[in-house]
Amino acid sequence: MLKVCKFGGSSLSDAKHFKQVKAIIEADPDRKCVIVSAPGKGEGEHDKITDLLYLCFQHRKYHVEFDGLFERIEQRYLTIKKELNIDYPIENDLKEIREALKEKKLTEAKLVSRGEYLCAKLLAAYLGYSFLDAKDLITFKFDGKVDEKKTSEDIAKAFEKVEKAVIPGFYGAYPNGEVCLFSRGGSDVSASYFAEALDAYLYENFTDVSGFYMADPRIIPNPLRINEISYDELRELSYAGAQVLHAETIIPLMEKRIPLEVLNSNHPEEGGTFIKDKAPGNNHLITGLTGKKGFIALTFVKSREYDKLESIRAVLDVFARYKVSVEHIPTSIDSFSIIAEKSKLEDRYFDLVAELKKLPEIVSISEDSDVALIAIVGSNMAKKSGVSGRLLSVFGEEKINIKLIDQGREEINIIVGISNSDFEKSLKALYTRFSGEII
Repeated sequence: MLKVCKFGGSSLSDAKHFKQVKAIIEADPDRKCVIVSAPGKGEGEHDKITDLLYLCFQHRKYHVEFDGLFERIEQRYLTIKKELNIDYPIENDLKEIREALKEKKLTEAKLVSRGEYLCAKLLAAYLGYSFLDAKDLITFKFDGKVDEKKTSEDIAKAFEKVEKAVIPGFYGAYPNGEVCLFSRGGSDVSASYFAEALDAYLYENFTDVSGFYMADPRIIPNPLRINEISYDELRELSYAGAQVLHAETIIPLMEKRIPLEVLNSNHPEEGGTFIKDKAPGNNHLITGLTGKKGFIALTFVKSREYDKLESIRAVLDVFARYKVSVEHIPTSIDSFSIIAEKSKLEDRYFDLVAELKKLPEIVSISEDSDVALIAIVGSNMAKKSGVSGRLLSVFGEEKINIKLIDQGREEINIIVGISNSDFEKSLKALYTRFSGEII
């Protein structure tokens, strides 16, 4: 019997938190596989180690002095080692990394991955666990996707030789051995691959909150906690803006239906949120409310000489060439819109639009750069008629203009587009109306 435990950066930010993590692990002998992030913001510390490593690389790239930044990184690890009296010569690793950085012998991915690598080294020594390097276990194909078969086999083989191990999250390696990173928050995904490969009966994800809440506590004071949620609901919430877990975390768990529990490393006794294949214990009409500001909507009127499919395909081809992700595609008889995050366009926007204007399939393009998206998620919505109408009536009562509506076929989520200035007001109104409703 084995649990996989993942500890986020806030759970490993300093020596005090290392002690908490050790107490959690030693409280349950099934916690044999531990995945770690790099140390996050600690007491008196305003930066995450990962951010500092990215900054070091940029400084070195543009020939700017980086010694001060790297010394801050060194002191974080050395302080943890000293305060906990950990018998591991991390000074040697730090010296090697600094010299390699000076000599430009590190890729950005390799340097940034050292945050997790060093944290795992220290924690393994502190616990008396084996250390396993993620680059030897998680294999990425050259297209950036994980080679799931090889990864699963290599993890299983590694644990035939060790009983308990700490592994750095966030990275793996290409077949040629070069380090490859997951996207930010990817340690959550790393741990999922270990849970799948080792047939864990539970994946515990320790962070700084006691599970998921129905809405963002920064907007809604003391929101209800979600005690149980399905894989599909979690993916919708994570994709739409909820930031507790990486959106891809669930995928490796789904086939074997491995449950995941999100817990607070500062208060594990409070319990958290269980994420399962199905969530029969959830009897709330709405499971969660989330969303994000900062979207742009480009609306295209198509030429009558082309059908809608041809026109949409031509536009999407341009977005694909510029590597801009598309969030939603609302359509009408002669027009359609593309919704994308403004931050993802960055300096590509003018070139992208210039190329779109050249398409023969398109007659005109209009822009709305003031769009926020709200996601209303709940598998129980499909079991009750009239929910969409009731949800939309809230916007009318609050005199909030709706710019777009998109509902998935399975009726698990409804996406509503509004102005950025109406975002918080909308979430508060929806929460007030539906937070206590039970089916």
